[in-house]
Amino acid sequence: MERLAPRLKLVPCVVLSDLPTDEEAIAAFSAGARGYCNTHAFAQVLIQVAAVVLQGGLWIGESLMQRLVSATSRVQVQASGGRAAVRPSWSKDLTDREKEVATTLAAGASNKEIARALGITERTVKAHVGAILEKLHVRDRLQLSLIVNGQASGRPESPGST
Repeated sequence: MERLAPRLKLVPCVVLSDLPTDEEAIAAFSAGARGYCNTHAFAQVLIQVAAVVLQGGLWIGESLMQRLVSATSRVQVQASGGRAAVRPSWSKDLTDREKEVATTLAAGASNKEIARALGITERTVKAHVGAILEKLHVRDRLQLSLIVNGQASGRPESPGST
């Protein structure tokens, strides 16, 4: 049996749910899942989920992602004595508008909320977010939020997918 153990390869698991909830997603991730998605998602979405997970990423639903991003913002505000503290070094390569998008995103806003707050379209927000992720070499909104809120250092070695 011991001779077989080195040959075992763990395959990433994606949990599909008919009625997805954040609590169920958290339980799935706690049990080792690498993705959580609605059973009724379109085929293209499921292909994207598989690609992200097979590349080592996590597939997290939008509402859970918003909760995580908001939580990082609240933790940073509490740690800074009630005021939002932003590390300036992360923003040096960004335009003023990209900085606005990044800080609004890091406060927990959705693309629609960012668009409304800044008076731009959701499509423009998505373009800015893509540019920000590329410029900062971060994988996703959560990692960006952690950097903006001072919980992580910027510029990991290899950029990933959004």
